[in-house]
Amino acid sequence: MKRKIALLLTVVVLCAAFIVAFSVWRNNRATESSDPGKPDETSAATSQSPDNGEADSGRPDNTSEAATQAQENDKNTNQPADTTEPKENNSKPDDENTNYPIDITDSKGRTIKLDNEPERIISIGPDITEIIFALGKGDKLVGRSAFCDYPPETQDITVVGDFYEWNLETIVSLEPDLIFASAMNTEENEKKLMDLGINIIFINQTESFEGVYETIGIIGKVLNAEAESTAVINRMNEDVEKAKEAVKGLDRPSVYYIVGFGEYGDYTATGETFIAKMLDTAGGANIAADITGWIYSLEKLMEQDPDIIIGSDEAVKYFQETSGYKELTAVKEGRIYTIDPDLLDIQGPRLSDGLLELAKILHPGSL
Repeated sequence: MKRKIALLLTVVVLCAAFIVAFSVWRNNRATESSDPGKPDETSAATSQSPDNGEADSGRPDNTSEAATQAQENDKNTNQPADTTEPKENNSKPDDENTNYPIDITDSKGRTIKLDNEPERIISIGPDITEIIFALGKGDKLVGRSAFCDYPPETQDITVVGDFYEWNLETIVSLEPDLIFASAMNTEENEKKLMDLGINIIFINQTESFEGVYETIGIIGKVLNAEAESTAVINRMNEDVEKAKEAVKGLDRPSVYYIVGFGEYGDYTATGETFIAKMLDTAGGANIAADITGWIYSLEKLMEQDPDIIIGSDEAVKYFQETSGYKELTAVKEGRIYTIDPDLLDIQGPRLSDGLLELAKILHPGSL
């Protein structure tokens, strides 16, 4: 009995000792964890010390980055789809730009070197002015001749003179970096312009649509508008082909085009002129096709007595009211028609419009 009691007491003492030892170990462990000098590894892995933030700034916090990305994804998911149309890109591809410097050979055979796109231009020729506007470069024009009256925007541009006489002081005051002028001017006028020390390109009149296309191409290259010049040429060529197709195979009425009239004589588009070629293309038989120059006569006109007469408003009125002319069959029977002479005289982008008008007059209902 005594042995059992002694054994029981021994077990109790050992248990008590074990409990005390375990309590001491747990307290020590808790003390180590709460020591500020030894940060907990878990918290160290997910937070930065303010003192070390600058040194660690290159190492992103993967946890916060993932959270941020998740927030952004959620935000994007909840946002409505962007239906804004992309902005139009008005820049031209490199192959449609003029690569300066360039050398241009004008109608006088002169070579002009241009280092940059001209910014201030004077045009002394209505055909040139119309081409410049058709190419979208009208804002570059700072001066014009008095005959450059189309399009209407030309009215706001300074006049530097007429076709043959110019105010050189006005030209210089406008500070142009390029002048376009007609090659039909006198040598004296050409010298006056060239003595100014300004780049000048002389443009000649032509006798065909192909020649007009070439002129448009040259001006387009000079003004960094080659794509625009190609578009203008293509549109004109389409009109020409349309007119040809419309009158193909139709009978050709005889026609007289009034260039000049009255006390100074009668003038018409004879066989060697561009207008005569347009009359032919439009399906007419020009009664002056076998004559050179521009001079005609009332006697010849009455002898030929054409089926159709075409001219400006003023010319038509004169024919209708003047003895001799008003006895012509076309006048008496109302086959005398008006047309804007600029559509035939000015060798610019509107020439093809003039051709279509001629075809409509010569062959009503064909277009």
